[in-house]
Parts: sequence; C-alpha cells; structure tokens
Amino acid sequence: MPSKSPIYPGPTTARGAVLAVLLSNEDQTGAEPLRGRVTLAAIVRALKRKYNWPIETSSFPSNAVDGRATWATVYSLPPDVIKRALERGGRDWLKSRAVSRRQPPPDVE
Repeated sequence: MPSKSPIYPGPTTARGAVLAVLLSNEDQTGAEPLRGRVTLAAIVRALKRKYNWPIETSSFPSNAVDGRATWATVYSLPPDVIKRALERGGRDWLKSRAVSRRQPPPDVE
C-alpha cells in the first residue's frame, strides 16, 4: 500500500506550530504555542494520522523538577522527509506561516 503524501495544516494553528518546529529541525523548548489548549502528544498524533507526517517518537527515562522519575519524549522527522518536504512546498508553507504571524521564517537549508 503506497504511503499518502503529507498535508500541511493551517499555518497559524497549534498543529502548524509543531510542524514548523519539526521541519526546521529545531528543539521546541517548553510548549509555548500549546499552553492551555491541548497536549503535544495529541497534536503529534493528529499530524501522524490525519496529516500523514511520519513523525518518529523516542522516549527515555528522566527526572522531573521535583525529583520524581518520569519519561521524556522526543519527536522528530527523518532528515530525508524534511528535505523532501522543503523541496515540495515546505519552504513556502513556512514563509506563509511567518507572514501570518508577522515573524521572520526560520532558517532552513
């Protein structure tokens, strides 16, 4: 069964904010665009299932600020997926996101 092509979410949505971080291959510190709305895990799940992005997940043991043992999860896109996405409209999508938010687009190669 052939895989479906990824779809870009609305540029100013929380899904768009998360995808922009994944495409720029930058770390997302904290959950600023998500605060009070929805969990990062729920957005990643929607990007995988509804928008067909092959997001990879890696979890590892960590310590919470208060010393409790917990798990940390890292989400990423494979480098070849990022490269193809940027070549096939991703740069324009990131620019439209920046224009919508009136911010300079992230540096992407």
